Amino acid sequence: MTRHSKNCTAGTVYTYHERQRDTKASGYGSKSARLGKDSMKDFDCCCLTLQPCRDPVVTQEGYLYDKESILEYILKQKKEISRKLKEYDKQMKREKEELAELAKAEEESRKLAFEKANSHATEAKASSSGASGGSICNMKEGKDKDLPSFWVPTMTPDAGPLKIEKPDEKVRCPMSRKPLKMKDLFPVKFTPINDRDQSTALITKQARYVCAVTNDVLGNSVPCAVLKTSGSVVTLDCVDKLLRKDMLDPINNKKMAESDIIPLKASLYTISHC
Repeated sequence: MTRHSKNCTAGTVYTYHERQRDTKASGYGSKSARLGKDSMKDFDCCCLTLQPCRDPVVTQEGYLYDKESILEYILKQKKEISRKLKEYDKQMKREKEELAELAKAEEESRKLAFEKANSHATEAKASSSGASGGSICNMKEGKDKDLPSFWVPTMTPDAGPLKIEKPDEKVRCPMSRKPLKMKDLFPVKFTPINDRDQSTALITKQARYVCAVTNDVLGNSVPCAVLKTSGSVVTLDCVDKLLRKDMLDPINNKKMAESDIIPLKASLYTISHC
């Protein structure tokens, strides 16, 4: 390597390597890596399976799911919550029994101490009149049982049983982590593109759907929204320029509120949850 290539500081082009080096040194900027197309979910794909939705539904937060996949997820989470609740109830019952046993043992020890104090009063006085010096031995008064012994298996310290925290009883959305119910899922109706090529399957086409109002081709770079009143998918540009004026659904002429317009979440870097 020549000396000129080692000290290339007078170039007129700010190279990509120099930008990355300066960004790492100064901490400026937020982009740490470039993600390829294979790492991005398509706009019409399920957030669980990462496959094109056959029967799409959307949450109020704008996350798209396939109906079959999200139903299977909800049932699986309900079974898991039920299993965790049973384990938690067993733990609470076991702790209650242990507390009852401790209370019973304490009551028995009080009775024995009372009987011993009344039946051996003279012996207690005689022992108290003796030497008052206490023993410094750490093996008396039952302390020998508290001492750990790492070379004897029966005396090895134990961490005790793992305490189970009370599980969350609500099924949550796998993306937003908000409570999720079946009534919170709204059907979505994509408008297929009018293509003369009928021999090719729709799932294999790059451009599959269009806006239900303007017929603009939908894609990962086109912000979209779902109209809750009809389930149709339109572009946000159409919403801002056409629909917000009258707030009427152009498909069925129903009155819409602001909450009836659900923007779809943009393509995210994600992995399959199944």
